[in-house]
Amino acid sequence: MRHFSSEPVPLSLIETAIRCAASAPSGANQQPWTFVVVSDAAIKSRIRAAAEAEERESYEHRMTEEWLQALRPLGTDWRKPFLEDAPYLIVVFRQDYGLEGDRKVKHYYVQESVGIAAGFLLAALHLAGLATLTHTPSPMAFLGEILQRPKNERACLLIPVGYPSPGAEVPSIGKKGLSEVLILKS
Repeated sequence: MRHFSSEPVPLSLIETAIRCAASAPSGANQQPWTFVVVSDAAIKSRIRAAAEAEERESYEHRMTEEWLQALRPLGTDWRKPFLEDAPYLIVVFRQDYGLEGDRKVKHYYVQESVGIAAGFLLAALHLAGLATLTHTPSPMAFLGEILQRPKNERACLLIPVGYPSPGAEVPSIGKKGLSEVLILKS
């Protein structure tokens, strides 16, 4: 969903979804994630400007023609107004290692753990009746800087959240059928 309503979303819905995400299993139960919720218009504006700068560079110089061709049916480009339109942005950070004072603590299965938690988060937001978009501007170091996150955290997912705008249309994209993704061995 790339078109969000300005209708306010109760913060309690966001908190409940994050509570669900934080219940996800993780390597050694270290829970190597941080969810930063942004509703401040000035911060969202800074995030949009930085994301669009990275995206413009990607669309104009980093992406191959094959990649751009794959994106054409989705109608995307470097412009990301939804980063300001959505009432909330949730930035998912992975904690590559823990910090106990100045001591680094090894984390296990960080990417897998954060991926599961992000899946829980998206499902919970969907079940709450909210629209989302998984946005992954690359590189994402600007998010850690803008949101003043510690050196052990790396942004891995930027999720605009809100209600869809009236008349919003989701691109007509198909999904693989069950027979294409399910293999039964009995």
